[in-house]
Amino acid sequence: MSKLEQIEKSVAELSPEELKAFAAWFEALQADIWDRQIETDAKAGRLDKLAEQALADHRAGRTRSL
Repeated sequence: MSKLEQIEKSVAELSPEELKAFAAWFEALQADIWDRQIETDAKAGRLDKLAEQALADHRAGRTRSL
């Protein structure tokens, strides 16, 4: 049995309370991974073009207040 299959089996056997706690933990883990990726991309300049386009759109009046 692969590691993934073991995890799937274990998750399927969780009680409703344990599943809720696991889901909250996993959601936080995914958010942390996403945040680190955005930070890495920003430091590497991968978001610069998007930021420049957003600022140009704003200056051209193609945005609205939230």
